[in-house]
Amino acid sequence: MQVVPSAPTAQSRWKESEPLASSRRVLVVGGGGREHALAWKLRRDGAEVLVAPGNAGTAAIAENIPVAATDIAALVGVARDRGVDLTVVGPEAPLVAGIVDAFAAAGLRVFGPTARAAQLEGSKLFCKQMLHRGDVPTAMFQEFRSVAAAREFLAAREDMPIVVKADGLAAGKGVFVCDDRAAALAAVEALGSDPQFAGAAKGILIEERLDGAEVSVMAITDGRTIVTLPPLQDHKAAYDGDQGPNTGGMGAYCPTPFVDADLLADIEARILVPTVHAMRRAKVPFQGVLYAGLMLTAQGPKVLEFNARFGDPECEALMVLLESSLLDLLDGVADRRLETVEQPVWRPGASVTVVMASEGYPGAVEKGRTIRGLDAAAALPGVEVFHAATKLAVDGSVQSDGGRTLAVTAVGDSLARAKLLAYSGVREIRWPGAWCRKDISDKATAFELAAARAVPAAGDGAGA
Repeated sequence: MQVVPSAPTAQSRWKESEPLASSRRVLVVGGGGREHALAWKLRRDGAEVLVAPGNAGTAAIAENIPVAATDIAALVGVARDRGVDLTVVGPEAPLVAGIVDAFAAAGLRVFGPTARAAQLEGSKLFCKQMLHRGDVPTAMFQEFRSVAAAREFLAAREDMPIVVKADGLAAGKGVFVCDDRAAALAAVEALGSDPQFAGAAKGILIEERLDGAEVSVMAITDGRTIVTLPPLQDHKAAYDGDQGPNTGGMGAYCPTPFVDADLLADIEARILVPTVHAMRRAKVPFQGVLYAGLMLTAQGPKVLEFNARFGDPECEALMVLLESSLLDLLDGVADRRLETVEQPVWRPGASVTVVMASEGYPGAVEKGRTIRGLDAAAALPGVEVFHAATKLAVDGSVQSDGGRTLAVTAVGDSLARAKLLAYSGVREIRWPGAWCRKDISDKATAFELAAARAVPAAGDGAGA
């Protein structure tokens, strides 16, 4: 899809606009920054929003329901008892567990893929099989069902950079980018011994390591029609300069200059459309958000992974740019009539999301730290603070409740302006041990500067 810019809109008008009155009731499943951003946008689309279980941020704009995202039977009951028109599933775990199947069986409208289709994210091997069916470019790989077999393979092959992946879900932490054999062996041992990978590491994939710029492209699809969203770049590594362990995502920005309109059309034609067709031919139709994590290699874009839902923190960076109705798009998918929905309209400019994490993340963190400065940050023009892991204390204060705690998001006329605003918001917020990456979107800035230098000034070049 070609992004159609809307007329310029003042940041203050967007921030202060009131949601339209509506009788629509939407249930958002989940409690992170992605779900806060979805609830925030759906409120602006005029819906009454319930969030289960939600967080301190969603409590300010919606009704929190104290039901876990994986308690599918209870969520079905909530949707039925509260007269919910549409349920939007945020996290991957309930999708893989079959929440969409359960809602459909109960005659309830729901946005997201079935359990079988969600295996596109739930199983790296299933994903590779679908990519092969669709002739979609991806890295070469080997699959192993035991740590011993993976260890033996690594010992016998040439010492070179590779990627080690857990087959199943691992909260964004089951991928190890390894520079050499020693690092790869350590990754395999971690998958076999660390309790956090117990379920994910029943299968281990060892892939060739691809080089290039990593980008994210999401599409909303009802299994027949695809609406491609603006390209983003996520920041998975914990520390500046892409150093440290992988995380669930330390920040994102949108759009990324690494993907122009021609390349986005190529990604749609060679990756997104063939994948949707392959799923349908395999009798596993995919409806929901198809998230492609891509590497832009010298041979063209290749798939690193697929997710079956909005990315986080990419969702936050997208929602602040979407001017037209998100609810219309979700309705179109739920009713299998996406072709009748008008193309989305995007706010001009760019957005930057900076994740503020608690001390110790991506390892164990101490919860219950009081967070100050949230109102001051949110009062800045163009800034929205989405809560990713927060809770309300008895005294009404907001406390940290996990590793990735906040997603400070800003919109600006340019990427540089959006970054400045986002970090201005970050500087207003404090709690003991809070930290963030300082270089979100810097790769884009460097790319744009290099491109500008490469373009000759008017009149340059060989003259007659």
